[in-house]
Amino acid sequence: MSPSKHRATTNASIGQLVSGRPLAQTDGGEGTEMAVTIAHEEHHYIQRTGWLRAAVLGANDGILSTASLMIGIAAAAATFNDILLAGIAALVAGALSMAAGEYVSVSSQSDTERADLETERKALRDDPEGELQELTEIYVERGLSDDLAQQVAQELMKAGALEAHARDELGISDLSKARPLQAAWSSAVSFAAGAILPIGVALIAPKDSTGIAIAGASLLGLAVLGILSARAGGAPAARAVARIVFWGMGAMALTALVGRLFGVAV
Repeated sequence: MSPSKHRATTNASIGQLVSGRPLAQTDGGEGTEMAVTIAHEEHHYIQRTGWLRAAVLGANDGILSTASLMIGIAAAAATFNDILLAGIAALVAGALSMAAGEYVSVSSQSDTERADLETERKALRDDPEGELQELTEIYVERGLSDDLAQQVAQELMKAGALEAHARDELGISDLSKARPLQAAWSSAVSFAAGAILPIGVALIAPKDSTGIAIAGASLLGLAVLGILSARAGGAPAARAVARIVFWGMGAMALTALVGRLFGVAV
């Protein structure tokens, strides 16, 4: 194979590797060269972190904050209607608060990402050679040789200079990109779904044991939530359940103590 054809084959191979596409058989003209086909695929969970974080946080808060408030009101010798009203108010206020908080927080992150991308876009326009060298140095620091690092940097910048710098210099990718509306919607819906549990239990439980029923059902719900979130994120379930149940018990016990000490109906 001539040097020019070898370089063409190498460049194509690097381009396919960095883009994640499998390498197919190539014909060099003077013989057939077999390139490696990437058949092995792994199942990762990182793509779920955005919505999973918001959903777990919302559902956990929905169960815990609503149940704790209702238990605290019940411990203060309030009427059943007062307990139920407190739960409904907690659902509405909590869902809206979670949505607003997530939207504002993630929007700030999105604004920062856009500002960084605009800075990078200007740098690529004003000093493309300097940006190429910067990207090359990043790959050298990750273990590539100088020549290979420069070749990879050139190929990636040809394919998409801003995308390459966003991913490898700034750490911004489609998987980690801030999505305010998605985070707000996930938080509000999951909070409301979690809050329905203690409210529903209060509606069907005996009136003289409303607080105990809410506490038991809510702890069970928190445990189930811990298992589901652990499986969705590929983490050990036992640790997630222990963590969420421990803090849940502490929060409900503390609010019950406060309600008992004050002993007043709200």
